[in-house]
Order: sequence, then C-alpha cells, then structure tokens
Amino acid sequence: MKKETVTKNRQSASMATKQDDHTLQSLELSEGQLEVHFRRLNLAHTRRIYKEVADRAEKESWSYRDFLALLLAEEVARRKQTRLQRCTRSAHFPFFKTIDEFDFTLQSTLRESVIGSYLGLDFVTEGRSLILHGKTGRGKTHLAVAIGYRAIQNGFETLFTTAAELIEDLSNASKRGHLQESLATYTHPHVLVIDEVGYLTYGPDAANVLFHVVNDRHLKKRPMIFTTNKPLTEWGKVLHDEDMAAAILDRVLERGRIIHLDGPSGRTRHLNLEQTLPANTKRLRISGIGGSEFPEPTACLEKLMLHTPVRLWLLCLHDEMCCRLQGKTRQSRPFQRSHDPASRLEGFLATKK
Repeated sequence: MKKETVTKNRQSASMATKQDDHTLQSLELSEGQLEVHFRRLNLAHTRRIYKEVADRAEKESWSYRDFLALLLAEEVARRKQTRLQRCTRSAHFPFFKTIDEFDFTLQSTLRESVIGSYLGLDFVTEGRSLILHGKTGRGKTHLAVAIGYRAIQNGFETLFTTAAELIEDLSNASKRGHLQESLATYTHPHVLVIDEVGYLTYGPDAANVLFHVVNDRHLKKRPMIFTTNKPLTEWGKVLHDEDMAAAILDRVLERGRIIHLDGPSGRTRHLNLEQTLPANTKRLRISGIGGSEFPEPTACLEKLMLHTPVRLWLLCLHDEMCCRLQGKTRQSRPFQRSHDPASRLEGFLATKK
C-alpha cells in the first residue's frame, strides 16, 4: 500500500510540473500580443513604460507585487494629469492663475482664510456660490479662475464665460427656439464662472436668459462664481429688470456670499496713481476727528503774498473794508488801476498757468 501511494504521489507531482510548464509557455506573449492587451484595457501609459520598468525590476530583483504596484501607480498618476489638462482646456479660462499667485497683502479686508472655504470639496458638494465685487484690476477674475481651477483639481468640471458671451449665446438660441438645448452648456458643469457682470451693455432679455441659468443651477445645487464692478443694487439697471435681478441675486446668495476686493489696481499700481494722503497730514490746520474734507488754502496764499500785485490788491481790499466800517470813502491809491481788483487777480493767475 505504501509503495502504491508513493508511486501515485510521484506521478501526480510529475503531471503538475508538466502543467506548470505548459501554463508558463502559454503565458509567454509576444510584444505584439502585449500591445493588443494594453490597448484593449486602455493602458496607454503602461504600454509605453512597461519595458523600462521590467528591466529595472529584474536588475533590482523586485517582487511581482512591487512591479505591479509601480505600473498601476504610474498609470493612475498619468490619467490624473491627462484629465487635469483636458478639463483645464475645456474650462476656457482667459489665463491660468492659481490661488498661490494672488497677493492678499494688497487687500485691506480680504484674508486667505475666507477664500480657503471655497477651495475644498464642500464648495461644490454643498452648492455654494460667490460674488466677487470690486473696481477693475483688483483681482476678481484671478480669484475666480483660481477657485475654478482648484475645483478641477478636486475632480470636478468648470466652465468659464463672460456675462456678455452667455447672454448673447442664449438670446440667439432663444430666437431660434433652441434655448433648452443651449442651456445645457451652462447648467451641466459642476462650477460655472460668469465674469464681468455690468462691464458691457446687454440686450433687453438679459435678465430672462440669465435667470434660466441661475435658477436651474440653484435647483441642482451647483455653484456659481460671479465677478462684477457694479453694486448689487445696480444689477437691475444692468439687466434691464429690477424684479428679475432681485430673483437672481436671491438664489445666488441663498447659499453664497459677496466678497469685496479693494486695494490698488494690479495693472497700474507700479504707477502709484492711487496714492492717498495719510489721515494725520500736516496740511490740516483745524482740529477734527477726520480732518477737513478739503485742505485749507494757507500754503497757496502764502505763495501768492510773495507777489507784489497780489499783496497790493489785499491792501486795497483791507483799506476798503475799514472805510466801510467807519462810513468813509476810500481814497484811491496811486498804484490802483481802472479795473476792479478781482479782475486783476484773475488775470494774474491766468498768466501763471
């Protein structure tokens, strides 16, 4: 019995060895066959790098697990990069900016922590919206692009457009009877950036078509970012409909907020066009909490007193006032001319311009 058992075990082991050899032979694929499998599984990056990785694995004696793990990690990283590039192109950003490039030191009230809440997943999943308000050159579009790009990095889709482009596109589609089809362009992306609200003039149906976009996205809890140089109270004039503008803002701000951007213009701050005088400037000669709205002309008069014609005119004016108080008539001075002192001063100042 023992001999028969040993013989059977040897025969089964021999058969298993032959099957393993046959299996290994069947797994030996040519490069052409590997290419077919890679293409069928859409492993484009793996197809390009597997030879280099295999040579490295043999030299460094990697395990099969490590070899497979590296190939998968490279494929996933490549797909993320490709997707990021594709979504960034389809977003139609006017330029590429990130939040790290924004200079918060130029803002007096805005802090990076405020914008931070719009850089995470909650911004999209909770359907928040944002209105960036400020004068031209304050970085509104920069922030809008940066937030939209961060949404792409977080795995969402973003579309950038101007208010003029959106309104014109939907107005033309409405005239052709294709409004619903065109709306999908602006309601489908996870994040919609509408730039320059109020910069240009729009057609009479601007509020109507914009309301369709805002209302649809509001119902789907999809965030919107607006940039504008107009106060919210003027949106009715901009869109030619006060009631419709109020309805639009009501939906945008239900889960959103408005952020005001100030500071100097980023485009012209090197010219120092907007330098303001300090609150405790020396030219203020009277007491007060904030100082006078307009400077006293003390320095100007001091300069004018240096000129003889002006000094003589002031003396004439002083004499005349004294005479009127005493009820007398002033005697003409030898240097007085036929025309009145006011005309003389006006003519003198005109020659100094």
